[in-house]
Amino acid sequence: MPDQISFIEHPSDVIAHAAALVAQGRRFALITSIAIEGGAAREVGSLALVDDRGQMVGYLSNGCIDKDIQLHAQAALASDDAALIRYGEGSYFADLKLPCGGALSVLIDPKPAMGAILEAHGAFKARRLAKMIFRLPDGADVTFTYPPKFRLVIAGRGAVFRAMAQVTKSTGFQLFALSPDEDDIAAVAALTEAPPVHLTSPDHLISFDMLDEHAAFLTLFHDHDWEPELLRAALLSPAFFIGSLGSRRTHNVRLARLASSGETDVELARLQGPIGLVPSLREAPLIAVSAMAEIITALPKGNPPQ
Repeated sequence: MPDQISFIEHPSDVIAHAAALVAQGRRFALITSIAIEGGAAREVGSLALVDDRGQMVGYLSNGCIDKDIQLHAQAALASDDAALIRYGEGSYFADLKLPCGGALSVLIDPKPAMGAILEAHGAFKARRLAKMIFRLPDGADVTFTYPPKFRLVIAGRGAVFRAMAQVTKSTGFQLFALSPDEDDIAAVAALTEAPPVHLTSPDHLISFDMLDEHAAFLTLFHDHDWEPELLRAALLSPAFFIGSLGSRRTHNVRLARLASSGETDVELARLQGPIGLVPSLREAPLIAVSAMAEIITALPKGNPPQ
């Protein structure tokens, strides 16, 4: 029987694992969701791999057919033959049903292009889109473009700051954190992509190199004097979402303060507040979930594999 499956989500993680196997000189079969009809647990273009020891990294079906995919990948590694397998409606495997209905076509390639994998790995590390071309057994090509991981930069302190860090990590976003409170920094340090930044003065100028078009930014303060310089710096970035914690009255005061220091209407229109899809929440974990839900609704279009 196949070994345990690692349910890794993001294509960059699968590709990073593949690149590590390439560096070790080990074989693996790359698995790609090529076509979906009807409902499906994952996006078309989703990736997984099965290595020469039977370990599967990534998944394509939330568990209902992944063990069978894993077995077919092991067979492909043994035969060196690529396979395009259809599950669900119209499949040869009548005993393997897709609970969500429809059909899923899966490409299993025991000899993927190593150069393309390393190129995609480099693109993800550089925070660029990665384009990959997959050759089907009939000679046709299918191309998917993958975004790098989303990231969230949070600046704040207290319970909401800590809860937001937990939710960010659970969502699979990269987390960057800034806080004037050393205890809060210590509480989230194990969750962040880089060491948290200790804010020492509200007037300290911040360089937000980590804020790109695949990143969001939140201020999570109750003492709002920390916000202006942080928000000015964030508004200069290409971040796809910028938001702040606080009441509607607090947000209006925030906008007026930024406007008085020269921020334009176009820039201020980018600042969302009060953050969260559900208004008037009082519990930190629920505020964090509500804020993350709003960020997710603002994700740039076209970010699933295309």
